[in-house]
Amino acid sequence: MIGYVGTGASFYECIRYCLEDKNNLSEEQKVLKTLKDQLQHKDRAEILEFNKCVGDLGELTSQFIDVAKLSKRVEKPVFHFSLRPAPGDVLSRDQLIEMGKECAKQFGVADNQYLIILHKDTTEPHIHIVANRVGFDGKVAKDNYSYRKMDGLCRQLEKQFHLKEVLSARRFLPEELRHLPRLDSRKEKLKTDIRDTLKQVNSFQHFEEKMKSLGYTVLKGRGISFVDDKKVKIKGSEVGFSLAKIEKILHLKQEISIKQEKQKLREIALQRDIDNAHTPVQKLLLKTTHSNRQEDFEVLELIKQLDKLLNVLLKPEYVDQSVSPELLKEARRKKHRHKPS
Repeated sequence: MIGYVGTGASFYECIRYCLEDKNNLSEEQKVLKTLKDQLQHKDRAEILEFNKCVGDLGELTSQFIDVAKLSKRVEKPVFHFSLRPAPGDVLSRDQLIEMGKECAKQFGVADNQYLIILHKDTTEPHIHIVANRVGFDGKVAKDNYSYRKMDGLCRQLEKQFHLKEVLSARRFLPEELRHLPRLDSRKEKLKTDIRDTLKQVNSFQHFEEKMKSLGYTVLKGRGISFVDDKKVKIKGSEVGFSLAKIEKILHLKQEISIKQEKQKLREIALQRDIDNAHTPVQKLLLKTTHSNRQEDFEVLELIKQLDKLLNVLLKPEYVDQSVSPELLKEARRKKHRHKPS
């Protein structure tokens, strides 16, 4: 389970983000991405639970603001949480609602206004909780130690719902667990998008256009970086696709394409000569000569070698989101061995 917690000043902007589709996608892009990803990019949000509030974006905003006015000192009355299952974990609608309620309880807003909203545009559907830090009694829910609380909540929910165990943020881990390998889902998505795009294109221009259609800005200089729809910048080398590697893959694809086209033209020319041959003997001689041409063998072998190298460069690398139980056991054994007697 992966969690997020933040505070803000605008109920309208927070609720709008949670209820509406991504505004960087056109209607056509939503449809195309829905077909490609088999996810719901159009009408992605569904309200699972209203708590002491009801209505559409405007009505909800008005209700939240009215209650927030009961406190004169709070500058950021918005609590915004999200809870996302690890890859492979499947949760029912009721379980997601239960998780949202537990989140509200842990952060002291169970009796306040809040919404639980389901997003369906990711591989693992996840929930957002928008809550009013100000209660009907005018008291304000505390926001101190929020990250630690969220970390503890995620570990609790993993046990409660028998989910994959995900590593906590490094600063919340004991020393012996801080160096365990972990997965950055944002980088994994970028890596997959780059690999899938490289399989479809043969030039850098087409590569850049395709990545742009997926929501990335491509920055090319001495190296290459990608900025996603959340304005997060990641270097290509951080996900195994440096500029040199991308250019090598595209060069290989162009070389394969050129050689395949030349081979195809030779075969067309041969077939034309065979069709124009006057006798069966001449046709047989042409076919035999062609089948024994060293040049054709060399071209076909080179295409195989290039294709093999291309597959190696594009070979998927799978990293599981969950923590290996063996790694955790080993880390705990080390901790036990180093305890003073």
